[in-house]
Amino acid sequence: MCTVVILRRPGHSWPLLLAANRDERLDRAWDAPAAHWPDRPGVVGGRDGTAGGTWMAMRGGLVAAVLNRPGSLGPAPGKRSRGELPLLALSAEGGKAAAARIAALDAGAWRPFNMLIADARTAFFLRGLGEGRPQRVALPEGVTMVTAHEPNDPTSPRIARHLPRFRAATPPDPDQEAWTAWETLLADRGFGAEGVAGALNVPPVQGFGTVCSSLVALGAAGAQRWRFSPGPPAPGGFFEIALDEPA
Repeated sequence: MCTVVILRRPGHSWPLLLAANRDERLDRAWDAPAAHWPDRPGVVGGRDGTAGGTWMAMRGGLVAAVLNRPGSLGPAPGKRSRGELPLLALSAEGGKAAAARIAALDAGAWRPFNMLIADARTAFFLRGLGEGRPQRVALPEGVTMVTAHEPNDPTSPRIARHLPRFRAATPPDPDQEAWTAWETLLADRGFGAEGVAGALNVPPVQGFGTVCSSLVALGAAGAQRWRFSPGPPAPGGFFEIALDEPA
């Protein structure tokens, strides 16, 4: 189960902030975000070593991330890799067009998935249920947290434990290089009353755990930032990913 948190602040100089922890099998190979796809100019993302797709990528101020839904971890015979989906989304121009592109697909071609697609003006959640068309929902202002469950679903132990913390925390300020509050939340390995299912930074358990972490900021004037931790997140352990500025 991965986690993505989005803060939408229309009218702010940084209207879209995103935080994400990727949980995966520890023996599954992957590459840190870079321009891994020569046939997709401008696309920067982490690359999965098994299927060649990505869990999260960006292009020109547009970001797309994919997560599993409950009971759908790993590949399945006859199904396409969900790592294709962010790349397909980024072939569109802007968040609305990208969400529409995914919503027009046959969801039955993939195992069930959740997606988040956002730019500086819009953000969308999409659910693919393994049949029909993916369902698209525009995300409101404020903080939205997505795991394998529905956005802000209180029955998700991780959301129940950590959504109030993100809402109460001081958001990152890229202009001041102030990222510590969200970096600290992403690094939290506390379980609380929810047990291990409530952990945001999942410790290694039976060959599975949190393998990397990201902080993304999209500016109203086109600026974009991606800070990345190539392992379990820790405050101060993130570095900057090189991105092309939108045209």
